[in-house]
Amino acid sequence: MTISDVLMVIAVICIWSLLLVNVMLIIAGYLYYIQTENEPVPEITGEHPMVTIMVPAHNEGIVISKTVESLLALDYPHDRYEIIVINDNSSDNSAGLLAAIQERNPLRKLIIINTDAVTGGKGKSNALNIGFTRSSGELIAIYDADNTPERTALKYLVAEIMNDASLGAVIGKFRTRNRDASLLTRFINIETLSFQWMAQAGRWKLFKLCTIPGTNFIMRRTIVESIGGWDVKAIAEDTEISFRIYMMGYRIKFQPKSVTWEQEPQTVKVWFKQRTRWAKGNIYVIVKNLPLLIDRKAAKIRFDILYYVSIYFLLLISLVTSDILLVLHAMGYVHTTIAGLSSFLWLLAIVLFVVGIFVTLTTEKGEMSLSNLWIILLMYVSYCQLWMVVAAYGLYNYLKDVIFKREAKWYKTERY
Repeated sequence: MTISDVLMVIAVICIWSLLLVNVMLIIAGYLYYIQTENEPVPEITGEHPMVTIMVPAHNEGIVISKTVESLLALDYPHDRYEIIVINDNSSDNSAGLLAAIQERNPLRKLIIINTDAVTGGKGKSNALNIGFTRSSGELIAIYDADNTPERTALKYLVAEIMNDASLGAVIGKFRTRNRDASLLTRFINIETLSFQWMAQAGRWKLFKLCTIPGTNFIMRRTIVESIGGWDVKAIAEDTEISFRIYMMGYRIKFQPKSVTWEQEPQTVKVWFKQRTRWAKGNIYVIVKNLPLLIDRKAAKIRFDILYYVSIYFLLLISLVTSDILLVLHAMGYVHTTIAGLSSFLWLLAIVLFVVGIFVTLTTEKGEMSLSNLWIILLMYVSYCQLWMVVAAYGLYNYLKDVIFKREAKWYKTERY
C-alpha cells in the first residue's frame, strides 16, 4: 500500500464517519418530528412570567421596523413582556424609525437604547450586555433584527421552559423568509431545514443537547447573571453561551412549533462574508472549550465538542486531502490502488446526502417537490463545496485575530 493509499483510507474513514453521524441525526430528528407532530402545543399554566425581548441592531434601518412591529403583535399579554432594541452605534436612519414606532405605541414597554462609538459598536455580545442592564424580565428572549416571528413563537418558548426546571434555554426554529429570491436563498432554505432543524432535533432526541441558534430562543435570567453576561470576544456568542449553559447542568431543548422567519443573504458575496464570520466565531468557541474534553464534569457535552472539532478541522482536512489525491491520480502524478473504491464511496455519499435531505423536506409543507430534488443535487456540487473555502478562510481570519489581537466588532450583513 502506498503513502497516497494510506492518506486516502484515513480521509475516507473520517468523511464516512461524519456522514454516518449525520445520517444518524437525520433518522433521530425525523423520529422527533413524528413525536412532536402528535403532541399538543405547550401551554402556560398560572400567571404568565415577565419576559424581556432583546433585539441587537446595527444599521438595520431596512428591516428593523418590520421586526419590531411583529414583536409588538406577539400573542402574549402585553403587560407581561418588554422589548429592548439596542440600536448600536448605527449611522443609518434606525434611530428615527424606532422613535416613530415608540411614539405610535405609547402604552407599550418598548425601550430604545441608542449607543455611540464610545459605549457601543463593539459587536452583538457587547450590545446584549448593554441591553441586559435595562431588562426586568425573569426570562430573556433574543431576536435578530431581520426576524419576523410568528405570533405564537414566544408563547411556545415560554411554556416549554416554565414546564421543566431542568431547561436552561429553549430554542425555536427559523425559516427563510426570502427563499424564492435567488438560487442561493433556495440553497440556504434547504440547508436551514436539514442542518439546522433536523440536526438540532436529532441531537435533542439522542443526547438531550441543542445549540442556541442566535435568534428565537429564550433563557433564564438567573443564568445570564450567573455567567456574567455574554463573552464580548465571541462572535458566535450563541454557540459560546450554549456551552456555558451546559456546564451549569441545564439542558437546552428544541421546540419546533416556535417559528420565526428571517432574511438570508441573496448574493454569494454577502453570504461568504456572513459564513466566514460564523466559521471564525465557532473556531474561537472550539479552541476555548477544548479543555472540556478532559474535564469529567463536561462528559455530557463531549459529543458537541468533538462534533464541532470534526466539522471544522477533521472534515476540512479530509475533504481537501481526498480531493487533491483524486485530482493528482487522474492527472497521473500519484498512484493509488483504491481510487476506484474511493469513487464508488463518493457516489454512495452523494446518494445518502440527497436521500437524507429529501427525507428532511418531507417534514415541511410545500417543500417536497421535484424542483427541490434538483436543487439538492445542484447544492452538492456547488454550495456544499464552497463550505471548504468558507471554513478555511474562517480559520485564516481567526489566526489573524489571535496574532494581531484584534477586538470583536459588528460584521454587518447586507439587507434587502
